[in-house]
Amino acid sequence: MRARGLQMLSEVLLQCYSLLQEKEVTHLVLFFENRLKDHHAVIPSVLQGLKALSMCAALAPGLAVSVLKAIFQEVHVQSLLQLDRHTVYSIITNFMSSREAELKSLGADFTFGFIQVMDGEKDPRNLLVAFQIVRDIIVKGYALGPFVEELFEVTSCYFPIDFIPPPNDPHGIQREDLIASLRAVLTSTPAFAEFLLPLLIEKMDSDVQSAKMDSLQTMNAACMIYGQKELKDFLSSLWSSLRREVFQTASERIESEGLSTLRALSTCLSRSVLSSDDEDLLDSFLRGILQDCRHHLCEPDMKLVWPSAKLLQAAAGGSLRAYYQITKSVFPLLVEQYNKHLQSSQHRTILEVLLGFLELRQKWGHEEEDKSPLLCSKDALCSMVFSALVEPNVQLQLVGIRALTFLGLLQGLLDLPDMDRLVNSLAQFILHEEDSQTSLAAMEAAGTLTPFYPEAFSRCLVQKLSEGLQSELREDSTQFQQDRCLQALAAVSTHPSIMKETVPVLLQHLQKVQKGSTQAGVQSVVSVCQSLKQMALQCHQNAQNYWYFHQAVVPCLMGLAVQAAMQENTHTMLSKVLLTEEALSAMVLVISAACMYLSPELAAQSVSKAVPLFLDGELSFLPGNSFPSTFQPFQDGQRPVQTQKKLVALLMAFVCSLPRNVPIPQQDRLLRDLLALSCSSDCLFTATAAAKCFAGLVNKHPAGPQLDELLGAAMDKLEQGLNEGPHRIQALTLLLWVSKALLLRYHPLTTHLTDKLLMLLGDTVLGPAVGDGFALLMADSPDVLGKSCHADMRLMFRQRFFTECVPQLVQGFHTAAPGVKANYLKGLSHILNHLPKPVLVTELPTLLPLLLEALSCSDHVVQLSTLHCLQPLLLDAPLVVSLHVDTLVGKFLTLTDSPAMAIRIAALQCLHALASLPTPVVIPYKPRVIRALAKPLDDKKRLVRKEAVTARGEWFLLGTPGR
Repeated sequence: MRARGLQMLSEVLLQCYSLLQEKEVTHLVLFFENRLKDHHAVIPSVLQGLKALSMCAALAPGLAVSVLKAIFQEVHVQSLLQLDRHTVYSIITNFMSSREAELKSLGADFTFGFIQVMDGEKDPRNLLVAFQIVRDIIVKGYALGPFVEELFEVTSCYFPIDFIPPPNDPHGIQREDLIASLRAVLTSTPAFAEFLLPLLIEKMDSDVQSAKMDSLQTMNAACMIYGQKELKDFLSSLWSSLRREVFQTASERIESEGLSTLRALSTCLSRSVLSSDDEDLLDSFLRGILQDCRHHLCEPDMKLVWPSAKLLQAAAGGSLRAYYQITKSVFPLLVEQYNKHLQSSQHRTILEVLLGFLELRQKWGHEEEDKSPLLCSKDALCSMVFSALVEPNVQLQLVGIRALTFLGLLQGLLDLPDMDRLVNSLAQFILHEEDSQTSLAAMEAAGTLTPFYPEAFSRCLVQKLSEGLQSELREDSTQFQQDRCLQALAAVSTHPSIMKETVPVLLQHLQKVQKGSTQAGVQSVVSVCQSLKQMALQCHQNAQNYWYFHQAVVPCLMGLAVQAAMQENTHTMLSKVLLTEEALSAMVLVISAACMYLSPELAAQSVSKAVPLFLDGELSFLPGNSFPSTFQPFQDGQRPVQTQKKLVALLMAFVCSLPRNVPIPQQDRLLRDLLALSCSSDCLFTATAAAKCFAGLVNKHPAGPQLDELLGAAMDKLEQGLNEGPHRIQALTLLLWVSKALLLRYHPLTTHLTDKLLMLLGDTVLGPAVGDGFALLMADSPDVLGKSCHADMRLMFRQRFFTECVPQLVQGFHTAAPGVKANYLKGLSHILNHLPKPVLVTELPTLLPLLLEALSCSDHVVQLSTLHCLQPLLLDAPLVVSLHVDTLVGKFLTLTDSPAMAIRIAALQCLHALASLPTPVVIPYKPRVIRALAKPLDDKKRLVRKEAVTARGEWFLLGTPGR
């Protein structure tokens, strides 16, 4: 009866504790303290009441101490149920957060009292709270008194944590939570060191992998707060354990953690401030490591070189002082061993060890190298690395190039002759090395080092590359050599002064494309443009360099193209080449890259000259003045004007790459001209460029009457163009791009345009192209409507389009004539292929029958898109897919015999994924699939054979033990 009364009172207090006054709280506290002496059945209700009172703001001074003393004295906590023990921990936590000063007045008695409360705790829910209390006791400075070892023992008995959460655990406590909480306690004070370190060494030497890992990670954390005093007596044992873990490890994770711990020890010993009488423990610790590892670097069979090197590098990684001490001994030894061994593989191993030490040096930035072992061994190291570059082994050369790069990055280390030799070696690889891997590595190295040594690279490399391009124009050289020179010029353009040399070289090379076939000329233009684009992306973070690049390149490219369009009848090679769609597309990428990172002010300044060029023929924007006629790309006219219209693609690249807040001059006139051109041009390239430009500008156009009027005019044009006439494909292209522009920004007109597209799926002529157009609507746009071009792009536009469009698409498929059903399947397949997986999985039950029908469609695009859509679903939605496994197996096996290689590969990948379904579902099909997959094993294409081997192997293993 007393227990029920106390329970009632406690429940009331838990509801209204914040309303109590001080006298009431005092009265209740004294009452509940007295009840702690009552029968054990009453205690849980008393503790609930004390928990409510511990949260009262009106608690009188001294009562918190009184309550805790009563609990420590009267309650045997570990004999209570889990919930009641948790209540005790909650009371202590509440008082520690609100009455810290009062509790500290108890001195070590509070710590001792809590040790008694916690001792023997087993429930993980309570342990998380208890560990937090112990950590607070230590971190917040409560007195530990003579109870340091007892506090350590009461917590360390849980180390290492081996808790495995039960299945479907509602509390969600993971082993990792307990590990992190306990580790925070054990590593919270150096006072635990004398007890913790022997424990960690013991667990490191055990055979339990999880215990080793936990011990290493805890040691790593402890090094953050320990000093030389705490570590002194244990360094030898710690080193023995860590050395064994690396030399004899069975786990890469444990080896990695062991090396990390060794690095932490080295850092800890480096951090300690020494008095004049103290022994330098870092020095003696590193001497011991060198003594144990050094001789392995000298062994003829080199078996233990890598474990020794890893240990030395980990120890050296602790501090610059440790690095100097280790490398002072190691560098001369590496040089000696390199000269002693003869095989390329041995040279490569030694050089990779050196490379590890050179990479490590970057960690501490560019400090003075006066007393550095690198400076003392510089000549020998350089000689070793340069000798590696002339050996015929490609892998050795690659390591040598990387080592040279790191030597070059240490400023002040290499003198002028060394630097010239380095640059000449890289130039040799770039210009004359047949292996593309080595050549690319040399280009990357040159790009990394150019900002530090611009004069050397300008003098020795840029000049040679420029001469190489000139000679290739004169002599019978290959396109491959020319491309390599162009790639290298772009790669080294990582410094402003170098870029100002290389940009004119590339532009001059572009103007001299005169020899060979038109195809070779086009390839040259494309290669130059790829290099220019790379340079634009490299320099965009420096506004001044980027503006220089923009001013130098964009007017020049436009000028060359305009001149070619005006001189088309002269039949010069350059004119023919520059007006090809491939060349114009390559120039589009350069102009776009040169505009997308401009500041709004500079962009406005530049666009104010570019737009009048196209609208009014204002040629002052272009370099030179030798233009034979007027430039009027938007005027109707004969052949020359038709050629000029193609250059609208360059205008598109310019204006659609600018930030949204940049005003476009004469924008309404420009948009109307683009609209007219996109629906009237006979050239599909021109019409598409105009449509994309129109869509890009519409996407960024502010909402309002102007935009509504413009879209109204566009709808009229579209209706007229789609209904009749020779330009239906052009009108469809415009419809698709405008639909995408409005879909991205959630414009209300999107619904009307989508309905129009769905209606056109039933058109026997345009239907297939409309089906393909759904891929354009859903995919990320790389140019005008992409993020890089600052398009107005809302989140989850794909999900919104899917929700609005797919029900109509499915309904249209069911009611469509047999001849156009494939168009609906194509559209659906493209939409699903670009939809985020979680959305697709939820809709799969209703859509899977349609996808299965799409696999039977004769259109290869539909088949491939559907296979790509299904493959991840086989892994992510096994329950839904299992219902249709019979149909899927049959269709996938049929498609492995498709005439299209891509479809055969995708079908085999789907069969591979199908084997991951629950074994009882797919095991009946095992013999059939294995027999059928024998044929693709003899496919004429290697990639198909490779997929067939993987898929067949997976089906062979189906149902075997251990799967």
